[in-house]
Amino acid sequence: MIVKGYIFDYGGTLDTGGCHWGKVLWHAYQHIGMSVSEQQFREAYVHAERTLGKNPIIQPNFTFRQTLDAKIRLQLEYLSQAPSYCSQLTSSIMDDVYAHTTHSHKVLQQIPQPKVLVSNFYGNISTVLQEFGLNDLFFHIIESAVVGVRKPDPRIFTLGVEALGFQPSEVAVVGDSIEKDIIPAKESGCQTIWLRGEQWSDKPVDASAADFIIDNLTELITTSKYN
Repeated sequence: MIVKGYIFDYGGTLDTGGCHWGKVLWHAYQHIGMSVSEQQFREAYVHAERTLGKNPIIQPNFTFRQTLDAKIRLQLEYLSQAPSYCSQLTSSIMDDVYAHTTHSHKVLQQIPQPKVLVSNFYGNISTVLQEFGLNDLFFHIIESAVVGVRKPDPRIFTLGVEALGFQPSEVAVVGDSIEKDIIPAKESGCQTIWLRGEQWSDKPVDASAADFIIDNLTELITTSKYN
């Protein structure tokens, strides 16, 4: 496997180690003893994501903590829960996010190939990358809110390939979502590396679109297949 350049997903890949953000938040709800069912939480999660996607609530200068606060407040409002839970939930999550982004930074520093970030985000990904010290690792950032194309549309990965200046077959896409990262990246002609972690659905995952499967980003630098 010859890789001349990498495209990395952000959310669920660099900040949670492969765990879907829905699961990260649900575990936080469980951790502080919230009296809601997982189904109720799932409905609130989807509601918050759709609301953020349709309304300019997240501003370009919002840090990740501010973004997370906005998400959780919308969820709590939907669930008719006290907004005071927001600070508890955010605090229970942030330490893990810092740990994962620190780990991701160490790994990405050791990958010599040029790297592009392709992310479904709210228009503030540059602020978030700077917050976690990841802004100097990518020579180009493609954010859905800016380019007007969202995963799983394969065209967003084509934009990443064009930014790298290589053939699609020379580029490896690394992401945590089979549906939003791996399948569309494969359709765009790229090599695919699935970062396997806890998924949003508990159903078995069809990983046939992944050329390689890893459980930790460290495998990108410890396994010769990717170099």
